[in-house]
Amino acid sequence: MGKLYLVPTPIGNLEDMTFRAIKVLKEVDLILAEDTRTSGKLLKHFEIATHMHSHHMHNEHKTVENIIKRIQAGENIALISDAGTPAISDPGFLLTRACVEHNIEVDCLPGATAFVPALVNSGLPNDKFIFEGFLPDKKGRQTRYLALAEETRTMILYVSPHKLTKTLAEFVQYFGADRQVSVSREISKLHEETVRGTAEDVLKHFEAKPAKGEIVVVVAGKISVKESKKEPQNHD
Repeated sequence: MGKLYLVPTPIGNLEDMTFRAIKVLKEVDLILAEDTRTSGKLLKHFEIATHMHSHHMHNEHKTVENIIKRIQAGENIALISDAGTPAISDPGFLLTRACVEHNIEVDCLPGATAFVPALVNSGLPNDKFIFEGFLPDKKGRQTRYLALAEETRTMILYVSPHKLTKTLAEFVQYFGADRQVSVSREISKLHEETVRGTAEDVLKHFEAKPAKGEIVVVVAGKISVKESKKEPQNHD
């Protein structure tokens, strides 16, 4: 029986590709790619000649069964997305679950993913956090905000650039104007930028200077009444 490899690819800087990722992609029998045109440029850069098949959100329900049969027949298959780690707001979960159900070994390589550097460089607490990915567009969005308004852990969201100011305005509405926010965009790329401040201040910044590129937003959790009333410790 073969194996499924989940292989992270760079989110910007090609130098973030690991030696192991290149080795695996060269040695497997097949690479499943979210967009073969995008991945084709990556493979060409690293001189990887392995054959590719398309595997994306519109066809993954139909292709999983055939992929499982190929792995059971002895093929080693790698899954990559356009950027970052497969299954993190990208295709990959359905295939991984199917492999687990069929007792097929799954090997997820460590590597690039956008939310980790955004969280770490936000300056917000990162001992406990939740990853929300993309919020619902319409149905369920308000319900999700009402739940998140009570969340005490740091929150991480993916936001499309054309929805950033709308989302920040919703932060002001549901979390309060003073809630701390960090917006990281174009992580590891030439025009990488992180803007930190209150929800209101960050909203004003991007109203004046509309954002472009890939965006990760990190939001401080709600401070409990108990925490807010804590007196500073006096060790003198």
